[in-house]
Amino acid sequence: MKRIATILFMTIAVLSNIKMQGEQIYEIYPVPHVELAGIGQAQFSSPVTIVAEKGIDEVTVERAMQVLTEHGLIAEVANQPSKNACNLLLGINGSGGVTDKRYTRIYSQPFSLNNKYDRHIVSLTCNKAGLAQVVIVGENTDATFCGLASLEQMLDRGSTLPCVTLLDWADVQNRGIIEGYYGVPYSAAVTTDLFRFMARYKLNTYMYGAKSDPYHSRYWSEPYPTDISAEQERIGYLSQDMMRVITNAAHACKVNFIWAIHPGKAFADPADKDVIDRIMRKLESMYKLGVRQFGVFVDDVGVPSDPAIMQLCADNLTTLQARIDERWNKPGTSPTDKVKPLHYVPQLYAYGWVDLDRGKAFYESLRNTPDKVNIYITGRNVWSVPNNHDLALVQSWLGREVSWWWNYPCNDQDMSKLFVSDTYTNFRDETHIINTERLERSLSGTNTVIINPMQQGELSKIALFGVADYTWNNRAWNNERTWEAAIPAVFGEEFADAFKTVAPHLRYYDNDALDYYAVRYQQSLERGKPTPGALIDQLSKVNTACKKLRDLETSANESHRLLYNDLRPWLLRLQAMTGEAVELLQGHNPAPVDYEHNPDFQFQVLGGMGDAIKLATRIAEPSATVLAPLIRQLRTTKSTTSQ
Repeated sequence: MKRIATILFMTIAVLSNIKMQGEQIYEIYPVPHVELAGIGQAQFSSPVTIVAEKGIDEVTVERAMQVLTEHGLIAEVANQPSKNACNLLLGINGSGGVTDKRYTRIYSQPFSLNNKYDRHIVSLTCNKAGLAQVVIVGENTDATFCGLASLEQMLDRGSTLPCVTLLDWADVQNRGIIEGYYGVPYSAAVTTDLFRFMARYKLNTYMYGAKSDPYHSRYWSEPYPTDISAEQERIGYLSQDMMRVITNAAHACKVNFIWAIHPGKAFADPADKDVIDRIMRKLESMYKLGVRQFGVFVDDVGVPSDPAIMQLCADNLTTLQARIDERWNKPGTSPTDKVKPLHYVPQLYAYGWVDLDRGKAFYESLRNTPDKVNIYITGRNVWSVPNNHDLALVQSWLGREVSWWWNYPCNDQDMSKLFVSDTYTNFRDETHIINTERLERSLSGTNTVIINPMQQGELSKIALFGVADYTWNNRAWNNERTWEAAIPAVFGEEFADAFKTVAPHLRYYDNDALDYYAVRYQQSLERGKPTPGALIDQLSKVNTACKKLRDLETSANESHRLLYNDLRPWLLRLQAMTGEAVELLQGHNPAPVDYEHNPDFQFQVLGGMGDAIKLATRIAEPSATVLAPLIRQLRTTKSTTSQ
């Protein structure tokens, strides 16, 4: 009776949008909205029977198999649960199936919430023998798939787990990445690895609009090549087979891979009478490669002021959506063959470029395009942080919710820098973001938040983890706590502590602690009594952590090896800097390090335009504002002393 009363109270609280502060039974990310403690402990043992109701798709069943087998359990699919074994039941709310009937009578509140997405429940109980009985019911098969991410993280804790019920949903519908920076596009290996990470943390959207991919922009109407050279692959070209690998991996992770086309000025040219036909031919070729959602970019080609041109863009967008529906979304088409609604990045994506009257006219010109088309902004400015004011303003002009392209932690304007700290420290370090910006505790007016990441895709997982947590549960997001959880999520427990030690020093601007120790040492010099001990200890810890992280290079884990490729120039330079500084502080005279020309500290970016695109070399710059000047000072002092 007490348990039923608790559930009823929670129902009232959730429906009233009251924030419940309860004990966090499991450390799950994104943080679940509601956790209800159950009775007893549940033991997982093989075999585990998976029962999927009608409507649960094959991808969800395969994901369930993966979660169980990767935790050492033997799983088998059956039509009925086993009486004397562990069971995993997968269902859909309102289906009328046995799972739905048994488990949504009481726990129905997530499904009655409006403007929430991927709503589901996860119930872990035990039978009389103490064996685990797991039920996951979602509003659809995709939501049930999200529930498996919670189960996966619960099983990380062990085979005997406390019983619990999670009532969960997302605050934002489309959550993920827009690969839209200026630079080398991600390799197929990095992209597919990101998909796996996204599945684990309930992210569902990956829009591909790589600026330097010529078949996205310059050759937008031409199909991808069947073969590419090694040099083309180095600068981010993709072949048709590589694109198939990417789309297959996306489908397996339930990530909506949105391939975007950039016809640019052609989309707004009255003389270009066949632009829609050419776009459709390209989309047809991409559909054959497995793409099931498309985007159209007309950004960075100038903002039209002529009402006729604005109307032409709106008409073309409406026509293109109609052509897509006619081609792929006819009645009776299977869900796996359908194409989801368009995503559109207009010329005026930062409304602050023009006065408000012109901005209003621009977005009103798009008001009559199909409601299901997602229209993007970056806010008032290119580097704005998602906020309710900008969303409400543009929504009032457009007449519907707006999608947000968030340029974070993008470093295409700060290529020598990494943004791997917590969100607000990254705001402080990123040249173009106003460092006093803070995330809304309740974001409204948007159905989409996708981030434009760094050119280092694996290291961008740190920020992506934070965005996953925020877009799922605005109110529960905590800047420091989320970052602390992100590091083991990205690097694993083996390397987490080493990265936490190194991360503050990978910043261009150093960290406050190192600055403090350096100032104390400088003051001791001025007193004529040098005391470098504390500074040596600090730098030695960082140096040791750098050496530990070098083991990523030879890890059996592919994600770790890919991480090392991203981290390498900054890590090796930081190791060299801390090592040199320690020796100098200890009174030794090590050989100077050539920081400007050592290939270990270099990485490549794309330079040039059009046919002249080629790789250029840049130098990583960690600890540039404190440690680098300290080394120069120590070298000068050593040189003076030697004379």
